[in-house]
Amino acid sequence: MRLREGVWAVVEMVKGSAGPAGRAPFVGRSAELGRLEALLDDMGAGRAAAGVVDVVGDPGIGKSRLLTEFAAQARGRGMTVLRGRGTERGRRRSLRPFTDAFTELDPRARRAFPSLDGLPAVVRGEGDDTCPRAVPDAVSGVDLFDLCRVTAAALGGVGGPGLVVVLDDLHWADEATVELVDHLVRHPVRAPFLLAVARRERQSPPALSAALTRGVDSGVVLRTALGPLSRDELIDGFAAGVPRERAAEMYEASQGSPLYFRALLHGDHSAAFLDELAALSALERAALDAVAVLGEHANTDLIAAVTGADRFDLIAALRELIDRDLLRPDRRARCLAPRHPLLRAWMREAVDPWRRLELHRAAAVELTRTGASLTDRAHHVEESLSRWDPKAAAVLTEAAEQAAATAPADSARLLGVVLRVLPDTPEHHATRSELMLKQATALGMTGAVKESRDLLHRLIATHRPAPEGPEGGDALRTAAVVQCAFMERTLGRYAAAGALLRRELDRRPGPPPAQRTGLVVEWGNRALFATRYPEVRDEVAGTLADARLRGDELGAAEALTLAALGEAYAGETEAAREYAAEAAALADVTTDADLAGQCESLVRLAWSEVFLDDCATAQRHSERGVDIARRTGRPFALAQLLLTGAYARLTRGRLREALEWADESVAVARELGGAELLGISRAIRALILMQVRPAGDPEVLAAAEEAAATVGAVEGWWATVSRCLLAYAVLGAGDPYRVRDILMDAGGDGDLSRVQPSMRPNFFELLVTAALATGDVADAERWASQALALADRLGLPVQRGAALRAVGLVAARRGELAAADRAFTESAHECARAGAVLREAQSLLLGAPFAAAAGDTARAATMSRRGLRLAEEGDARLLLDMAARGRAERGPGRDPERADAPTPSPPSPGPAPDPTAPAPPDPHADVPPLPSGPFASLTPREREIAALVAEGLTNQAVADRLCLSTRTVESHVGRVYRKTGVTSRAALASLVTRCAARPGD
Repeated sequence: MRLREGVWAVVEMVKGSAGPAGRAPFVGRSAELGRLEALLDDMGAGRAAAGVVDVVGDPGIGKSRLLTEFAAQARGRGMTVLRGRGTERGRRRSLRPFTDAFTELDPRARRAFPSLDGLPAVVRGEGDDTCPRAVPDAVSGVDLFDLCRVTAAALGGVGGPGLVVVLDDLHWADEATVELVDHLVRHPVRAPFLLAVARRERQSPPALSAALTRGVDSGVVLRTALGPLSRDELIDGFAAGVPRERAAEMYEASQGSPLYFRALLHGDHSAAFLDELAALSALERAALDAVAVLGEHANTDLIAAVTGADRFDLIAALRELIDRDLLRPDRRARCLAPRHPLLRAWMREAVDPWRRLELHRAAAVELTRTGASLTDRAHHVEESLSRWDPKAAAVLTEAAEQAAATAPADSARLLGVVLRVLPDTPEHHATRSELMLKQATALGMTGAVKESRDLLHRLIATHRPAPEGPEGGDALRTAAVVQCAFMERTLGRYAAAGALLRRELDRRPGPPPAQRTGLVVEWGNRALFATRYPEVRDEVAGTLADARLRGDELGAAEALTLAALGEAYAGETEAAREYAAEAAALADVTTDADLAGQCESLVRLAWSEVFLDDCATAQRHSERGVDIARRTGRPFALAQLLLTGAYARLTRGRLREALEWADESVAVARELGGAELLGISRAIRALILMQVRPAGDPEVLAAAEEAAATVGAVEGWWATVSRCLLAYAVLGAGDPYRVRDILMDAGGDGDLSRVQPSMRPNFFELLVTAALATGDVADAERWASQALALADRLGLPVQRGAALRAVGLVAARRGELAAADRAFTESAHECARAGAVLREAQSLLLGAPFAAAAGDTARAATMSRRGLRLAEEGDARLLLDMAARGRAERGPGRDPERADAPTPSPPSPGPAPDPTAPAPPDPHADVPPLPSGPFASLTPREREIAALVAEGLTNQAVADRLCLSTRTVESHVGRVYRKTGVTSRAALASLVTRCAARPGD
């Protein structure tokens, strides 16, 4: 028995139930095992039960593993378990699975079951093993029917705990075995005996399937069909230590099969199919090789063409492969395919490489002869191309061009194949340059930005214009320079992009006017993202004028959108509006086909409209752009258009849609790899997430922190905005001190000079809120004043709404309730004028208590109702929580939603409510305050820094102690000097010492 158990373990390993680490754990199948255990319970209790278990399923699905576990359960109950197995070679020997099980009955089992001595010798594996039907058995001298009857009678005498016979791979059963199983089904054994079989349904003899099916109908047979395991079962059971993403990929490839999953896990797939190939004839193996190589083209005609086989013989071979379940007809694709997708790949690997090459070459010839599609031909041409062939190269190049928009990775690969065999000779120089440019474009679209950039640099360095090329420049070189600069800009390498473009613009003879427009536009984009747009304003204006003069509407549109975004960024609102209006008019009469090559222009137009507070138009243009970018394969534009659409929906109060668009923008940007694009996508997503989650939700802060970390040390427009947007989440988490530090460090001390003017009032409002929360009223007043002055100059309603909210918050802190009421009410009007629903709701909910305090309860109720309605329609959880918190603080009977409610008490002198955060605790409550007097005007953070400076710490040491940047500490020290009137560190230390020595201070 020990020998047999060892052989069985080897069988288990071959079948995929065990791998390099030994026998696999029992994974899943608990329900199926439970049904089988119930039979054992019935046997032990002497109850009538099904006498046969039929386990069916595809190869490798876990049939053997289930029976192994079942056998262990039976042994644990004191039962005797005998195991046998059918094999293809064993089909020549009658009753092979039964003799395999009974041949080594040990003496103890014989004593336990004396009736088994009555088994025919051939069943026990003794004597003649031929036993054909109707031929007398050499031992018993009876025919097959009598043999089955005698065997059943012997099994009927089994007593004691019981006997379980397990027969695996019964699809290889011979005729006599099928007859015996049929007899046991038709004449159930009335004893504690159970027969458990496992088989592949597709390969089982029809007579065996029919016999077992009849038994299912009569209740004698319990059938258990095994399907794929779930993702969690396979991954948790076999790959707990594997990265989840990789394990998920393996699960998808395995389609839930334990055999294929473990083969992928251990990198060894030989056991999955090689043993099945050994018994094939030469023609069957040739046909299988052809199917593996041809893939979805593997129909009978093409298989015959590439193998050269006689059609009649080939059909017979294919039928045999189907009977063996190595192949299955795919009626939808009208081809033959291996039973599992992974099996095709593994079979293809097993084909001799020279044979594989010839099969592909023959397939390409036959598909060309029959007029197959370019895509079908290209695959086989690619696999068979080993030397330069102009016709083959033309097929691959054309296929790459067709795939560029929808499958850029395939396009880049096909072009790489052509470049690999293209001769490096002068007559092919122009062809090489064209192919390199196309491949670089495809690589960039897959997110391989660095690889694309490097290839473009090689192209620019090696390309030479054709002697007969146009005078004044070379279009291919110019296109390569523009594209390379774009890749450099995507990587945040603005200086490199600028140097490349400037050199090309200054080259003599320079590019023709149409190509020069593209260079200047990318030059301007580089300057804009590097926050240096004023440096290129005149050159952009000159390019626009030239395009208009030449009647180049597409070139003019490119320059217009750049000028619109540049002026909107700089806060030159009127100029930006004029440029944007003209660009929009051109875009609206331009076909999608023409705009496909100008998706970046639509990106700039939509962003400029966002910054001009025209979010409805921005949403319309972003929707059109997204549709074009999807159809034409423009992933960089797609990521940004999704982002502008998300931001426009955020502003308009359509938060769930905004989050969906932002999620997709992040997904696309992640594939493209640029740090700034991914960082700004994540930052805006975090801003949207904040509005739909409860106040203080930790996921919001984590998402915003991830966005800021993504941009790293990159210095650029989007990097700055990404860092500044973190301040919203930080305030929501209850840390107003860190809000100031973030904005001072990222945006520029005091005046936020590094933030674009068209967004600056929003961040001033955030600074005001944080300053009031920390008790720094003087700074709050200063920032509110700066916000209003800038907003008045900009003329942007949403920005002016933000500035007015800041003014209202300061007025509320000073107890000027009427002024606060006027500020919040005007803010709501400004936001409503721009359709900024979310900001309007915020202003209304902030202002309603002050309108009530001013005695206008009817207007207060109207403001509150409208603010709540807008927040509810947009599912703005943060605003709704703010309103609920405000009602709770005012107490019952003081709700401004009711016109007859009593006038609420004036707001407390603490910080005014803000939708971005609850009133935060003081994180420095445990820091002993410095003496009053000259330090009364300092914030807690400034007092803390002053004390450390007085101890003799340098700015760097203070920064290290408080986990701040050195620049932030320097800013705080400067404010301490200004507020206390001292001019040196020594004077500050002396002042701290004197104040601390005064009794009572």
